[in-house]
Amino acid sequence: MSDYWTPAHHAVEHQDAETLARLLADGADPNEVFSNMTLLTHAIDVEGDSSLQSGQPLAVHTTAVLLAFGADPELADRDGHTPMDMADHYGHDLAVKLLRAHISGRAAGNR
Repeated sequence: MSDYWTPAHHAVEHQDAETLARLLADGADPNEVFSNMTLLTHAIDVEGDSSLQSGQPLAVHTTAVLLAFGADPELADRDGHTPMDMADHYGHDLAVKLLRAHISGRAAGNR
């Protein structure tokens, strides 16, 4: 049911990093919230869940695209879960490393 999600969340749900990047480049909000999830928490959830279900290695494509387009790595969803919480939940080490790099980069920029 593709009409359920916003276009950006639909791209995240289907791990379509190319479409996601195009939407963000055209002005979609990288911090968009839909169905109680930020795009970033949604991306990490899909990446983690897909890996669990398929047995394939964790992917980090959509998370990386979102961070590259300015998604807030510390923005909690409406339930108070941060992207780091979601990454920790899945043991998603690649996402944890990307999030830490973006968080420390933001902190360095605020000095």
